[in-house]
This record gives sequence, structure tokens and C-alpha cells, in this order.
Amino acid sequence: MDPGMKKTIKRERILAFYHTLLQHFGHQHWWPSETDFETVLGAILAQNVSWTGADRAVCSLREAGMTNPAALYAADHAAIAPLIRSSRYYNQKTEKIILFMRYFMIRFDGDMTRMADEDTRILRKELLALRGFGPETVDSILLYACKKPVFVIDAYTRRIGSRRGWFPETIPYQEMQEYFTALLPKDTELYNDLHAQIVALGSTICTTKPVCDACPVREIGGGHCRFTATLKEREKT
Repeated sequence: MDPGMKKTIKRERILAFYHTLLQHFGHQHWWPSETDFETVLGAILAQNVSWTGADRAVCSLREAGMTNPAALYAADHAAIAPLIRSSRYYNQKTEKIILFMRYFMIRFDGDMTRMADEDTRILRKELLALRGFGPETVDSILLYACKKPVFVIDAYTRRIGSRRGWFPETIPYQEMQEYFTALLPKDTELYNDLHAQIVALGSTICTTKPVCDACPVREIGGGHCRFTATLKEREKT
């Protein structure tokens, strides 16, 4: 088959996958925050914890007046840490927030618009250079706070993508990201909600112990699921 045709088919399958999930779960309206700056804080605080815990931490910072960049920049570890206890690893995350705030205030004068206007590649490189900031956190900041067309990869993407045969389970982060960006148009809104739909599916149905009978994309949109196929083979024996 012509490579261009293969690419078109893959793109149509992923879009069918997305639209089926959209119909099932509804638009996810990510990222849930009051400001873009709060989105950045949420991306940092959401590392290794459920969104519920991270959201409580953001709310605590807001109630303390520390979702104002100048106020948070002026705060020390002792002032920040107790407010974000619900996010787990709060001492480490406090240091990450302090590190980010130093970068954000010096580089962009605490202005999210200036940060969002920076070249994507330059900004991504600088954020990745901050200690403790991995690709998922950085790309979440770029997509959800800065509104840049950068596809976010997480554990749900790896699990679902490998089960559906899109890529091997051991594929590196960047190659997974390139799989989506090579097939899909550079559309921030699409990247935003497709990632959110994958999280919705992975956190409720396609878990480590999936409920395959409840899966809305079990038979469509991007090829049949390998996990389901294996399950069917086991049922025959």
C-alpha cells in the first residue's frame, strides 16, 4: 500500500477513536483551572498523584493568595509546603515550584503571555533543563497553559496505544509523541481533548485490569485491541 494511503488510514482510525470517546465521555474541558498560571502549578503538582490531590493543593495556594506569581515568588519553602501536602511528595514539589518561579520571574517577569509567545522549541528546552521537570510535565505546561500544539504522553497513552497496536509498550516518550504529531494536524484543541479522552478511558475502563465489555472503542477506531483479542483466545481454550 502507498505510504501516503497508510498514513491517511491511520489518521482516520485515530480520529474515529477520538470521536467515539468524545461521544461516550463528552468534552473533558481540560485543564480545569482559573488561570493559565494555575495550570502550570497544577501540572507540577499532578506528578505522581491523582488530580484530586493536585487540585486540592492548587485550591489551598489560591486561598492563601499564592496563585499570584509575585506572591508565590516571594514565599519560601516553609510557607508553600504545608499548603500542598495533598499533592504527595510536597517537599520535592515545593522545591520544583520555587525553581520554576525563579525561572518564570527572571525570564518572563511573571507574565504568562510573554511565556506563551516564546518559540515552542526554545521554551521546551528551557523547561526540560529545570531540575525535576520531565517531558510529561513540560508538555502539559506547553499544551494546557501556553496553548501550544504539543501532544502530551503519559502512562495511559502508553498502555492504550500498545494494546491497540499503535506502537510497542517499550517505545520511548519522544517516539510515542511523534507517532501522533506525524499523523494528526497541529491542532491545539484536538491535542488537548484527545489526550484528555485517553486519560478518561485509561482511568475508568482501560485500566491495568480493564473492563473490556464496557469499552466504547473495543471494536473500532484504530484497530482492534490486542488485549481484547488475547482475552477472546483465552475464552476459546
